[in-house]
Amino acid sequence: MPTRLVNVVVAAADPPALARFWSDLLGWKITLEEGGEVDVSAPAEDGWTMDLVFVPVAEPKTVKNRVHLDLSTTSATDQDAVVRRAVSLGATHVDLGQESIPWVVLADPEGNEFCVLEPRPEYADTGSVAAIVVDSHDPGALATFWAAATGWRIVRDDPGFASLHAVDGHGPWLEFLRLDDEKTVQNRVHLDVAGEEGDDQQAAVEDLIARGATRLDVGQGDVPWVVLTDPEGNEFCVLTSRGAREPGA
Repeated sequence: MPTRLVNVVVAAADPPALARFWSDLLGWKITLEEGGEVDVSAPAEDGWTMDLVFVPVAEPKTVKNRVHLDLSTTSATDQDAVVRRAVSLGATHVDLGQESIPWVVLADPEGNEFCVLEPRPEYADTGSVAAIVVDSHDPGALATFWAAATGWRIVRDDPGFASLHAVDGHGPWLEFLRLDDEKTVQNRVHLDVAGEEGDDQQAAVEDLIARGATRLDVGQGDVPWVVLTDPEGNEFCVLTSRGAREPGA
């Protein structure tokens, strides 16, 4: 039972404020504020068919996120402008020991790391967000799992790095970067997947479990989604089936 990527979810102490930061930085629109959740949606030209979703959490951020966003730029001048805009909105520079690199590492107002990349040809048509990046012990194996979970194709598979992209070539890449750090806490950024409208949610869950996912109880109680972890322990949710959202809708 195929699923597709529908949300990138960020746990936040102040979802409305963090959503405003990302909306202003990316030039996207806040499209939902309900029950503590705030959704930010891309314009049609960005090619995103998913949302950035901010949800409330009481626990403070304590470690570097294992999932982060890379932002695209079109020139050195544009990269500098994006960095300046981010800092003016409340972002801060972050030293992760990266030394001399062509991209800039920042953190949003709640400390979530993100990168402003130098221009790269492969990200020329992604819109504002070039990639969703996941730290991984085995990038190739995790890419194989997520290719099944999203329906995206594996475009690159090297020992230290693997990349997925939507079959239609639009929107961000989903990338897995080899790092040896151990996962120690629940991820503050996670992915949501769902089937097409009318699909059987439980059949999709069982298919993902057969591919290496595991059920997880995070105290979610009686909710309409199912919480799983991928083969490396990264939490994600399988939502009820829904119709595909058009970019910018």
